[in-house]
Amino acid sequence: MAMNVGPVGGTRDPEVMIDINTTPLIDVMLVLLVMLIITIPIQLHSVNLNMPVGNPPPPPVLPEVVKIDIAPTGTIDWDGKTEPGSIFWNGEAMPDRLTLLYRLQEASKQSVQPELHLRPDKASKYDLTAGVMASAQRFGLTKIGIVGSEQFVDE
Repeated sequence: MAMNVGPVGGTRDPEVMIDINTTPLIDVMLVLLVMLIITIPIQLHSVNLNMPVGNPPPPPVLPEVVKIDIAPTGTIDWDGKTEPGSIFWNGEAMPDRLTLLYRLQEASKQSVQPELHLRPDKASKYDLTAGVMASAQRFGLTKIGIVGSEQFVDE
């Protein structure tokens, strides 16, 4: 008892297609792309910022610059006398040490302390420069700088 299932030599049916049909896949992807483009909100070219309300801070006040020149022939007497023309405050000769101390005291009382640019001459005595710096420090002036220090470099 045998059963005949089909032709013995093979089948006449066409070969099975093993490639995927991409046409429906592309159609679905295009529909999804169109839906995405429609649902994205319109992009604005501006950026919304929450800016602070109020007055901006005032611009910083530049300090006054006071140039103190020390002449080479000056000597200072700690009793209050200096040689005339040995210390200059913005080009004005200080007649004595008390006038210099008064100017330093007035400068320390300002709301914005001035910058003191000390310019000692190479031939001036160290006592005079150190005395001016110590007096300025004693009055609470903190913005002190020595200008023209390149003259002290040995050649």
